[in-house]
Amino acid sequence: MIKGLLLDFYGTVVEDDDTIMQAIADQVAADAATSVSRGHVMDAWTREYEAVAAGPQFRTLRHCAMRSLATVMAEVGCAGDPATLCAAQFRYWQSPPMRPGTREFLSQVTVPICVVSDVDRADLDTAMAHHGLAFAAVVTSEDVRAYKPDRAMFARALAALDLGADEVLHVGDSMSADVYGAHASGIPAVWINHRGQALPSGTPVAAEITDLTGLIELIA
Repeated sequence: MIKGLLLDFYGTVVEDDDTIMQAIADQVAADAATSVSRGHVMDAWTREYEAVAAGPQFRTLRHCAMRSLATVMAEVGCAGDPATLCAAQFRYWQSPPMRPGTREFLSQVTVPICVVSDVDRADLDTAMAHHGLAFAAVVTSEDVRAYKPDRAMFARALAALDLGADEVLHVGDSMSADVYGAHASGIPAVWINHRGQALPSGTPVAAEITDLTGLIELIA
């Protein structure tokens, strides 16, 4: 019996920042000294971000975003201030649009929810206030000083709800951070597949849904 839920936030409860990141990548590619595509910039930015976030010293998400973008800008010869380019992304984190189905789901769910998000606490608090959202508990990467898929994130969430791994579902859109992160902690994972991707063979998902309304029957 499911007694609680762990929910990713960006890409699950609200829309992710893909469009903003693509616009930033377009700007970097356009201003680069070398001929590069948006896709190249996005791939390099993602790779550098993951390296910074996985480093031995914890850094806030804002720092990870700016530092990784600065590295990519230097590599392609793009002059400018990464903080200025990232400003739109930071604003977005504080007022992202709600994902389809979120309001309907939240109006019907009866089990306690802990949000588990790789974000800085102030940005998440502002985004929740923007939409008038409240949850039983909230765990951010800044609180734990770690990022998903680190088990510490999931352990903190379980402790916050006072539930065991077999009593909850973790729901998120990231295959690496959410699905494999939860699985490594013994928590069944539900994948939010809002991009219409093919599910890789052997992926440890308890269920695949497109938005949170798909959870209603799973936890009834």
